[in-house]
Amino acid sequence: MIFYNSSFRAKILLVGFCLSNWLIVCPAAEPSGLQLMPVAEATGDGVFLQQVIKSDQPLPSVRLCDAPEVGATLSFSRSQINDMLAVAAPNLMTTNWTGADSIQISRRTRTLNEASLITLLTTSLQQDYVKDRGELELNLTQPWDATVVPDEPLSVKVLELPTEGVTRSFILRFQLCTATEIAGTWDVTLQARIWRNVWVAHSDLLRGDLLADADVVQDRRDILTAHEPLADFSPGDTTLEVADSVPADHIIFARDLRLRAIIHRGQVADAVVQDGALNVSAKVQALEDGAPGQMIRARNVVSQRDLTGKVLDDHTIEISL
Repeated sequence: MIFYNSSFRAKILLVGFCLSNWLIVCPAAEPSGLQLMPVAEATGDGVFLQQVIKSDQPLPSVRLCDAPEVGATLSFSRSQINDMLAVAAPNLMTTNWTGADSIQISRRTRTLNEASLITLLTTSLQQDYVKDRGELELNLTQPWDATVVPDEPLSVKVLELPTEGVTRSFILRFQLCTATEIAGTWDVTLQARIWRNVWVAHSDLLRGDLLADADVVQDRRDILTAHEPLADFSPGDTTLEVADSVPADHIIFARDLRLRAIIHRGQVADAVVQDGALNVSAKVQALEDGAPGQMIRARNVVSQRDLTGKVLDDHTIEISL
């Protein structure tokens, strides 16, 4: 058993009394060095504590109120900011504020010039309308007056566009929007081009020319008015030939090429007929030219019966029963 003298017990009681009183009256820790700014700028998502107060330590992200519209301002006294904090963050102590007695809050803005507008419109129309046809190029027919807009990411909402979509010259009605609001609505007249690397006849191409021997090159061309499929092939392709003559410096379209015939009219070929395990062959005469995989007419040289078959190679036709 441990015995304490009266003096030691008094000291213990005194310390306990002091600690209990300190716990009662000592206020919660406050952020130090809070300074109300005289002016501030906010974005469309609202006015936040960090935008109106300067502090020597990190502040919590606390939304105080809605942001003003572009061109308008809001004015709050220090006590009004305190009232907002009492609602938004009641546990945040703000008794040691310094700085301005009131604050003027405006919207953060920037000037949208013509180049920036063209970039926004091009990106939107490329993604939603032109897609993978080629690289869209836009130009305004009238100068654009620089416009003040929110200094926030902007997206384009197309309101009116010709039924044909992007054409050589067209009027576009659109809105510029932030994540929370519409920045404005405009009408502009645009000129457009769609650039793409395409196959072009470097010299005249004649009907029946083998593509592998043809004088063709790739060139970057405006294909906005090309409303049919473009030719797509590998250089030196020996399976294709020119279906229709193409003048020099003209774009080559898919219709200008065809598979090269490997069986020709009047040629005698082997005809094969397969029906389950039965495999029969005979001699036939081709009645028309045929490319690999193409269905052509042929005549049995013995029975003179007309047949239809698929070209397999340069001497074989698979007959359909």
